[in-house]
Amino acid sequence: MALRITVAPSKVVLQNFLICVILFYAVYYAVLGMGCMTLKVYELDVLAPFDFKTNPSWLNTNYKVLLVSTEVTYFVCGFLFILVVEEWVWDYAISVTILHVAITSTVMLEFPLTSHWWAALGSGLILMICGGQTLAYCLFKDNFIYPDLEEF
Repeated sequence: MALRITVAPSKVVLQNFLICVILFYAVYYAVLGMGCMTLKVYELDVLAPFDFKTNPSWLNTNYKVLLVSTEVTYFVCGFLFILVVEEWVWDYAISVTILHVAITSTVMLEFPLTSHWWAALGSGLILMICGGQTLAYCLFKDNFIYPDLEEF
C-alpha cells in the first residue's frame, strides 16, 4: 500500500460538517447585523444571505452590506473551522459552500446565474481556504497528514 490515510468515521465527519454549517451561518448573520448597523441599512430581511438578485452597484448600500458580510464571513470562518476540523479546512470550506449554493437555489427558487454573486462566493472561498489552511499548517505543522509517496 502506497498511501495510508486514516478516514474519520462518518458520524464524526457529519458532526463536524453540521458544526461548520451552523458556525458559518451564525457568523454570517452576526456580520450581516453589524454591517446593517454600521451602514444604517434597515430593510434587509432574514433571507439576505441567499439574495443574489440585489443590483450590484457601489451606490446600493444593501449590495455593499451583502458583499462585505459574505467576504468577512468566509474569511473569519476559515480561521474558526480550524477549531473544529484542524487541518481539513479546505474540504469543509468547499462542502459548506456547495451546501450554501444548494440552500440559496432552494430559497430563491432558481439557480444563481449572476456573475457578481459567483465572483463574491469564489473569492470568499479562496480567502477561507488560503487563510484557514495556512493557519492550520502553522498550528498543526508537527501533526499534519502527509501522504507516503515513497512506494508510489
